[in-house]
Amino acid sequence: MTDSTPVTSGYSFTQRPLGNTGISISALGLGTVKLGRNQGVKYPQGFQLPNDAEAQTLINRARELGINLIDTAPAYGISEQRLGSLLTAQRDDWVICSKVGEEFNDGVSHFDFSAAHTRSSIERSLKRLKTDHIDLVLVHSDGNDVDIIENTEVFSVLQQFKRDGKIRAFGMSSKTVAGGILAARESDCVMVTYNPAQIDEKPVLDECLRLGRGALLKKALASGHLCQTGGHSNPVRASLEFAFAHPGVSAAIIGTINPAHLDDNVHQARAALTALAGD
Repeated sequence: MTDSTPVTSGYSFTQRPLGNTGISISALGLGTVKLGRNQGVKYPQGFQLPNDAEAQTLINRARELGINLIDTAPAYGISEQRLGSLLTAQRDDWVICSKVGEEFNDGVSHFDFSAAHTRSSIERSLKRLKTDHIDLVLVHSDGNDVDIIENTEVFSVLQQFKRDGKIRAFGMSSKTVAGGILAARESDCVMVTYNPAQIDEKPVLDECLRLGRGALLKKALASGHLCQTGGHSNPVRASLEFAFAHPGVSAAIIGTINPAHLDDNVHQARAALTALAGD
């Protein structure tokens, strides 16, 4: 039987360090692609974008539950623009992660890692998010991780924005082991795919741990697909316990627009962390 005891509004995550950045984050982060885009996504079912009141309720509930990390990107449709309004009165309560490199227009992604595009993308994100700084900016890779790091100017531009105080940390949302390891060596944080069905990128987590880098997980629940497969009575709990068992993991980013699912995700994360602490 799935343990679905509702989490109380008073529960708060013990915050964890994002590597050696000096930034403290909750073990779960809220992914917001579903606030801004429902085209070209890989979830099991389609969905409608929530209206403004629904989105604000979700954001407020996440904050009540102790979540302080929120993940967005220019490629997530209107997510950044909506967050700029939704977070206006609570900006200091959130660690905002956004991205550069990928644009999504008319149902198609395209990528640009040039210095000019990187600069304009960050300045645009600052305006959309209505903030004077972004806590973490990741390069949204097209799969050519090593080439991006070694042969484009994107990391050097991000380093300059960090020196200027417009971003606090930077890294890459990587797609290859070699690229993830290189990103760990050349930046502050790496976002990797890691779940019980996808473990190829574990060496990246190992390297992040060795170097004291931040490590964020995408697809910790395989975009919802693990929750629809058999073999375990509580796949969310099992997946999160698997994720947090690696000591290099800083947080898992999970996207939802359903407050009940959000409550359950937090409850399962708390149970997973408690179980691991008792081992």
